[in-house]
Amino acid sequence: MAALATGTSRTAHNDVGPRRKKGPGALATAYLVIYNVVMTAGWLVIAVGLVRAYLAKGSYHGLFYSIEKPLKFFQTGALLEVLHCAAGIVPSSVVLTGFQVMSRVFLTWAVTHSVREVQNEDSVLLFVVAWTITEIIRYSFYTFSLLNHLPYLIKWARYTLFIVLYPMGVTGELLTIYAALPFVQNTGLYSITLPNKYNFSFDYHSFLIVTMVSYIPIFPQLYFHMMRQRKKVLGHLADYSKFE
Repeated sequence: MAALATGTSRTAHNDVGPRRKKGPGALATAYLVIYNVVMTAGWLVIAVGLVRAYLAKGSYHGLFYSIEKPLKFFQTGALLEVLHCAAGIVPSSVVLTGFQVMSRVFLTWAVTHSVREVQNEDSVLLFVVAWTITEIIRYSFYTFSLLNHLPYLIKWARYTLFIVLYPMGVTGELLTIYAALPFVQNTGLYSITLPNKYNFSFDYHSFLIVTMVSYIPIFPQLYFHMMRQRKKVLGHLADYSKFE
């Protein structure tokens, strides 16, 4: 599930492109612009917080604590994207968007927040930095697309930087989940054992292992999907420029 947590591979849930037959109405567009501006600003706050904490401490260890609250707030705020799809103001699939958003919310709350022992792991900083850069670019991309004034640099960054950011984020996520496993096993976190009146059991430790294994089939598919999208978007622009 958390294989989608980087968000880099997320299809543009509110992209405004030439293939769209009909865009959102004026009110919906205004709302989406405001939403994406706020989310861009939020992730910029996280980026600034990371830089300031690093300069103050002189070390990258334990920087998570400096941006924990805004990270939780703005990452959870991405749940509104599911509602945007459900309301029909953006054209993406509710199921796909929900799966992608929930994977990152899951990693934020059910792993990093719940297993506080992993918060000082360098792997957490790895995926937080990847998420932060990705989301600043992604929400900026959406904002300028909605305003029909998309700078080429943002488009290029949207379809290029994922080449590094996606593997970087996935690596951080996997290492963080792996670091959480011993603590989950020892404490029985979120696990339900038998006997109980519902005659139901759940092993959160095993669930996390299955989550990690799910990266194997899902990551390559999403990564190469983005590579195809990059060739489609940027390659088309390159071919067009040859005739100018």
